[in-house]
Amino acid sequence: MFFVPGHTRAHIAYYFPPTTEAETGELFCGDTLFAGGCGRLFEGTPTEMVASLSKLRDLPDNTRVWCAHEYTLKNLQFALTVDGNNPDLLDRFAAVKAARQQQQATVPSLLGVEKGTNPFLRWDQPALQAAVKGNSPVQTFGRLRGMKDRF
Repeated sequence: MFFVPGHTRAHIAYYFPPTTEAETGELFCGDTLFAGGCGRLFEGTPTEMVASLSKLRDLPDNTRVWCAHEYTLKNLQFALTVDGNNPDLLDRFAAVKAARQQQQATVPSLLGVEKGTNPFLRWDQPALQAAVKGNSPVQTFGRLRGMKDRF
């Protein structure tokens, strides 16, 4: 279990590691991390959320991310506004758009995919920092979250 404040003061996430190399880990993260996004900061701060998301980002790439809502398409539409030159994001958006047109779920996601395409896990990437004029991970994250709140 992880204590992951940021969305709310008492938010928690559960991680179940794989028992064999052939299995995936399972992360049940509620509203902290979404496929392509993250939760609003209702009771927390950008500093808390970056710390919480860092815990999740440190998990293995083959971890399935079970988030609380199917917001992937909308989240990726926003991601393209700040990271539109990311080829992995462009490919993911096309795949998610096609899946949703077929009424297919996009949850769970894989953490490795999130690390490469979710701007809320990429606060330390120079391209994203430049896009939001952020000078630090917390400032970059905070600006991204504020932009998404108005998206």
